[in-house]
Amino acid sequence: MYTECPKNHMEQNFISARLELSEYANRVLAVIKAKYGLNDKSEALNKMAEIFGGDFVEKQANENYVKKVISIANSHSKKYGNRKMSLQELNKLCEE
Repeated sequence: MYTECPKNHMEQNFISARLELSEYANRVLAVIKAKYGLNDKSEALNKMAEIFGGDFVEKQANENYVKKVISIANSHSKKYGNRKMSLQELNKLCEE
């Protein structure tokens, strides 16, 4: 099991854990495993963390996305100086 649920598993550190599951938790993992065509319950547990983990732990931002946001902010600063950007303007810029 790894600490985050990334798109690229090769970049992650894996952590081994021995777990004791209730019968219900075991059935839930079996259903998730079948629904998403996963190989084992470890992958099912990771999938469940990917789906519901955002409710508890904020995901780390992708480096390329951070660079894009910084670039957008810099270009806005060059064009408009210290004028504040509305949320609608920011959304429009991020769609490009």
